[in-house]
Amino acid sequence: MDLKMNNWNLCENSLSRRRFLGLTSAGLLAAAMGPSALGQILVKDKPKPNQILVVVFLRGGADGLNWIIPAFEEAYYRERPTVAVDAKRGLKLDSRFQLHPAMAPLTDHLPEIAFVHACGSGDQTRSHFEAMNLMERGLFDPREGRLGGWLAQYLAATDSDSPLRAVAIGGLLPDSLAGSSSIPIQSLAELRVQTEHPDQIRRLQAKYAAASGDPIGAVGTRLFSALDRLKNVDVGAERRGYPDSELGEGLRQVAALVRSEIGLEIACLDKGNWDTHVAQGSTDGWFSGLIEDVAKSLAAFWRDLGPDRERVTVVLQTEFGRRLHENVALGTDHGRGSVMMVMGKGVQGGRVHGAWPGLRPQDLDAVGDLRVANDYRTVLAEVLERGLGFREMESVFGGLSPNRLGLMG
Repeated sequence: MDLKMNNWNLCENSLSRRRFLGLTSAGLLAAAMGPSALGQILVKDKPKPNQILVVVFLRGGADGLNWIIPAFEEAYYRERPTVAVDAKRGLKLDSRFQLHPAMAPLTDHLPEIAFVHACGSGDQTRSHFEAMNLMERGLFDPREGRLGGWLAQYLAATDSDSPLRAVAIGGLLPDSLAGSSSIPIQSLAELRVQTEHPDQIRRLQAKYAAASGDPIGAVGTRLFSALDRLKNVDVGAERRGYPDSELGEGLRQVAALVRSEIGLEIACLDKGNWDTHVAQGSTDGWFSGLIEDVAKSLAAFWRDLGPDRERVTVVLQTEFGRRLHENVALGTDHGRGSVMMVMGKGVQGGRVHGAWPGLRPQDLDAVGDLRVANDYRTVLAEVLERGLGFREMESVFGGLSPNRLGLMG
């Protein structure tokens, strides 16, 4: 989002200060933050250095059974004769579960990584759109009708003076941020003020500074301050070990924003193409390539953050899992329960948390899917509570049980 000002008429004599501020502030902030920004950003003090939440949505229904392998379940191998990961190839996680071998880049960080299996929502449609929409609104029951995203609800319930609290890396704003003043960006290069006349910027900044006592002036001053700091943010010419993929590049951008200290609190990224109906593969192939990119991207991100890892929590989620029984196309169809992953300081890692419903015929649901035994909202709520210090959970996940899984110390 290039803020081009070279064609603006900034004649100070032709506009009153108040009218000038109204016009330029609204125009700049609308360009920089989106149409809902002025209604969302308030002048508030931030009580402490911010913690940062990074949410990666694996769109398409990631196969949790091949991601975190229930090696103790005979049915897993019986029902997946070509897709199952051989127990000799899986990476031991705990006494029951193994990791897909493509997760190897993250094995050194396992003490900081927790998994929840058989996790999901109450969606029964097995529709990508319906299941994703339900999760991103923070709902379990499809009959609930609340609008707006769960992250937008969190942002509305918390205080901040940062004009760049939340970003979505990519071309679209996810539904989880719908209703907030968040912005989608492709790269940090978009967050630049471009002008052929730097004196225009200086005069505009002076106007904001002179009116710092009113909300628009204060917001404009903070926005210019953030944009000024972004000019010095170094993403780095070297990839620092990041894979050459959209997720790798997206996380590299997020790491640069974290280091920039501009007040970032939420970053959302997507990785799609998990709909493995055909030729899914076992230790190589479609699924393996996807999960390897996730592991390599996160490992590079974690190294790149350095000391800033202390204030970053990463959550991976997907809309649903895949069916236990592989299909005739050597893939897996839409299922129910899948995996969520949490990475960060204080995480009780190296194991799978939550209830496990089992894979015997009597344990599965009516169509042969792994049951949802763990409400995905419980995972997100614990991350908000323990990772970000948020307590007003009713405003984000209304009616959620207070019971937690013990993911974070």
